[in-house]
Amino acid sequence: MKTISLFFAIAIAVVSGSAIAHSGGTDSKGCHTDHKTGGYHCH
Repeated sequence: MKTISLFFAIAIAVVSGSAIAHSGGTDSKGCHTDHKTGGYHCH
């Protein structure tokens, strides 16, 4: 049971870390342009 809990804890840490990180500063509204796609989005 400990092994399963450890596996899920590591999996959640890896997934959440990659979801948060991306480059690019934000403007005063918390938004920015994605230069790869040309899109504009907010956080």
